[in-house]
Amino acid sequence: MIRKELNFLDYVPVLFVSAKTGQRTGEILPTALRVQEERLVRIPTSELNRILREAQEKHAPPARSGRKLKISYGTQVKADPPTFLFHVNDPVLVHFSYRRFLENQIRKHYSFLGTPLFFSFRKKSK
Repeated sequence: MIRKELNFLDYVPVLFVSAKTGQRTGEILPTALRVQEERLVRIPTSELNRILREAQEKHAPPARSGRKLKISYGTQVKADPPTFLFHVNDPVLVHFSYRRFLENQIRKHYSFLGTPLFFSFRKKSK
């Protein structure tokens, strides 16, 4: 039921523990430490761009008003929390569903367990 209600947080671990009996309380600290480790993961730019290329081959970026989104390249600009900057032809063309698709593709390669990912789309400078 929790997973169904919070389906948008599928990357967050759910622990069923009991304070009364102490059941599975030993899992709390190791899980928290693993989440912290995942927050600090850095993806090399070349690897991130490979993932982006594969994602675009699987599912082409959407078009809006006859204009197609073009992602030039991406880079991880910050860890803790993981923040990614994508250089695109027009940030307005990025639909939330394609943003979610890109997040899912990155999470296939790097789980970032329990960690939200932040994306920024910037118009590519000439």
